[in-house]
Amino acid sequence: MSTIIAPSLLAADFGNLQRDIEMVNESEADWFHLDIMDGVFVPNISYGMPIIQAIKKHAKKTLDVHLMIVQPERYIETFAKLGADILTVHYEACPHLHSTVQSIKASGIKAGVSLNPHTPISVLEDIILDVDLVLIMSVNPGFGGQKFIENTYKKVGDLRSLINKTGSKALIEVDGGVNDQNISALKKAGVDAFVAGSFVFNHKNPTEIISKLKSI
Repeated sequence: MSTIIAPSLLAADFGNLQRDIEMVNESEADWFHLDIMDGVFVPNISYGMPIIQAIKKHAKKTLDVHLMIVQPERYIETFAKLGADILTVHYEACPHLHSTVQSIKASGIKAGVSLNPHTPISVLEDIILDVDLVLIMSVNPGFGGQKFIENTYKKVGDLRSLINKTGSKALIEVDGGVNDQNISALKKAGVDAFVAGSFVFNHKNPTEIISKLKSI
């Protein structure tokens, strides 16, 4: 499977959001990654429904929506109507995770589950056959530009073993500190999709750096 690159619009220039969306449209990127933060589950607030609506108006690629919020089940229908293609919730925010995943799938979109850096892969054993994607946080969620956590490689390996053992079709995605120095080792460990924010949008030529990540 080819490498999936998902630029995170959290790192885009919000004064020139349409310009940055068009850049991603015209690049070799595969998905738009949208980080939704509520200031409760994580200590930051990002953007909400009006911004997603504006992004959807111009985006021509998959919308990979990552909910870093409490009680995400309240908003499943809303995000489905806004045009999310993949909706990822945090294990740590969902006491009734199976029910939440089933609700996402019933709304006609793909369901993902994200794990914080301290959460072990073993918590996914009873849900891995139901999800389309597992998002491993390789930084602490809430802010862009953080340093990559080295334990992520082992964690990805553990997840790949669980997927292979169970016959799950789930993709593995990694979010946080992804760059041209670690993407090769992450892919070798079993990652399918890579979220890249600051590394893409802070580069003088974002299209070029997306192509580089895609080709590694």
